[in-house]
Amino acid sequence: MNHLYVFHPWLIEAPFSAPYSANKGAVRILTKSAALHVAKDQTRINSIHPGFISTNLVKDNLDVEDLIAQEQVWRLGEPDEIAYCALYLASDESRFTTGTELVIDGGFFV
Repeated sequence: MNHLYVFHPWLIEAPFSAPYSANKGAVRILTKSAALHVAKDQTRINSIHPGFISTNLVKDNLDVEDLIAQEQVWRLGEPDEIAYCALYLASDESRFTTGTELVIDGGFFV
């Protein structure tokens, strides 16, 4: 069985970011469209959409205390939490999973 995964950070809309927002929407719909296109070949296509993860990019460019205050789990995600989700999608355990947008954000968008 073949696998293709798309990694796309943050599903947050921001003012004056039309190109970024359009890109996010495109990734979400492309995931579903591509999954349908290759389903007969038993190829699975899914996308991963992480929330705010404890990385240098986030720590150096965003107000982490403000982000933590908004998180429903009261912390940033850890990189290994994203890796475990990717590992699941790459495994046979996800053999019935395709066209899925896996949002890993600690409940931020609930």
